[in-house]
Amino acid sequence: MKIREAVPEEAQKVAGLAIQMWRSHTIEELEAEFSEYIRKEGGTVFLALSDGCAVGFAQCGLRHDYVEGTASSPVGYLEGIFVAEEYRRRGLARELIEACQKWAKEQGCTEFASDCEADNEESRRFHVKTGFEEANRIICFTKKL
Repeated sequence: MKIREAVPEEAQKVAGLAIQMWRSHTIEELEAEFSEYIRKEGGTVFLALSDGCAVGFAQCGLRHDYVEGTASSPVGYLEGIFVAEEYRRRGLARELIEACQKWAKEQGCTEFASDCEADNEESRRFHVKTGFEEANRIICFTKKL
């Protein structure tokens, strides 16, 4: 297994993995989003590769606005992480998070954060298992004007 930063030309590989997690999008939307994300400053995507095939990814970036439970800025932020089912329980997700954290430190961050939906118990357990501490629980509201 190898973990490295993705290049813009690999946005389709990342999108192919991400669509398995973010099913409300199309593969074309995700490919465009990842291509742009990889190109811009302040964000990166790490790929986990097995024999040259993408089997996992982690998207991380810098957040300059307030991040719940933190006291510094910018904060490294895990935007998304996914490992193909047949490659899980091998430590790949932990390695991807470590790559993101190293990148965030190199960007001057002293804190790293993430989030998950309140009802996503699997994600909550994963975050705790990989060293995150729960900062707060909130419910967000919107209203049409």
